[in-house]
Amino acid sequence: MKLLLCFVVACALYVTAQAKESPPKVQVYSNSPGEFGKENVLICHVSGFYPSDIIVELLRNGEKIPGAEQTDLAIDQDWKFHLTKSVSFTPQKEDLYICRVTHAQNKPQTYSWKADKGN
Repeated sequence: MKLLLCFVVACALYVTAQAKESPPKVQVYSNSPGEFGKENVLICHVSGFYPSDIIVELLRNGEKIPGAEQTDLAIDQDWKFHLTKSVSFTPQKEDLYICRVTHAQNKPQTYSWKADKGN
């Protein structure tokens, strides 16, 4: 029993020592090629971050897009987290689509969706 307890404590100490804050890697894209006026899905995939304290928002012209869905927070083998947020949308040329990510105690960062060239 003592051996098991020592092992658990050693693992906890190792994880704590390895757990340094890592900023998220953010990818913003659409399910289908981005064409104005055609229904699509806006996706914001956030990965490689630690700690798990994160807020992901999908915005159109600075306002939250209603109906967005978020996957459960998942952890990778390297003890970093990932999740995906998505929402159906019909992009319009005059609109600006943003994924706003606030991680830990840091200031929010914004990432823009870009329609495919030629639109």
